[in-house]
Amino acid sequence: MPLFGGKKNKSKDNLTENQQNSTAGSPTRPRNETPSSNGTAKNEVVQKNDTPPPQARPKLVFHCQQAHGSPTGIISGFTNVKELYQKIADCYDMNVEDILFCTLNTHKIDMTKLLGGQIGLEDFIFAHIKGQPKEVEVTKSEDALGLTITDNGAGYAFIKRIKEGSIMDKTPLIAVGDHIEKIDGKSLVGCRHFEVARMLKEISKGQTFTIRTVEPLKSGFSFVGQATGKKGSSSLGTGKQTLRISSKGQAKVEMAEEVVSTATDKINGLLESFMGINDTDLAHQIWDAGKDKDNPHDFTLVIDNSDLAEFGFTDDFVFDLWGAISDAKSGRLTKPSVQEFTEQF
Repeated sequence: MPLFGGKKNKSKDNLTENQQNSTAGSPTRPRNETPSSNGTAKNEVVQKNDTPPPQARPKLVFHCQQAHGSPTGIISGFTNVKELYQKIADCYDMNVEDILFCTLNTHKIDMTKLLGGQIGLEDFIFAHIKGQPKEVEVTKSEDALGLTITDNGAGYAFIKRIKEGSIMDKTPLIAVGDHIEKIDGKSLVGCRHFEVARMLKEISKGQTFTIRTVEPLKSGFSFVGQATGKKGSSSLGTGKQTLRISSKGQAKVEMAEEVVSTATDKINGLLESFMGINDTDLAHQIWDAGKDKDNPHDFTLVIDNSDLAEFGFTDDFVFDLWGAISDAKSGRLTKPSVQEFTEQF
């Protein structure tokens, strides 16, 4: 399979030959011999620096493909989500705006494999590209539409889950993985998921609105065993080095910890129930705000005095968040068993 993005390196033979040529014709002095003046040797002290030079940090390299099918590309040198998307776009000579989202280790539209705030150093990245736009009229006959919305960290909000039996579940053409591009003609490109969720929530019951979505480009085999993405965890597992990235800031390599993964999964579930969004970065930010706190009062003060205050969390919801954090720290919160619980609606 051809590779994109690689660079040829000089061979060791060439490097050795160049070094020999550069020293050819220059007389060499035996080691430890010092030059003399008027036949008298000088007493000189030669100081050696025994400290080895610092080793360069290894360059992290990841393999990627377009989810609908493409040659394998090689990308590296990114420090946040937007740079990652740009590297993929450069690798395939496309516009970065064409990338909707990325999944890890699968080409399917599987929301349990969605690229979040961490990438395993051995993970394979699949980029899902813009496909067919769709536009449909929806009447909000119930208080909730039944959508869980997330975003790619680079300006596109899309559907992560659709509640079974909900309004949107019964609406034709709307599917998991669709980017929500417009509502009633208003562009949502560049909006965060909570802004889109708030806009949909503010639509009055009984009102009819037009929603325009863009589905990911599909391959000929995409309908075989496609995952529904109804439920799932954003965790990449434990005991494995990962590259933690975000929509802003620097990337860093760290060990994925069971307690952090369990806590952020629980926090994400609370965010979904409270706001209808799923955001691994936000879940990590909430965890970081409370992991060193000893009581809910101190945790509440951190929330109120940070940019998390913009979300308008209620007191009850903040208390629920603290419960998830304290349970995870004490070991009372554990990951669900392999048999996944299915909610009945």
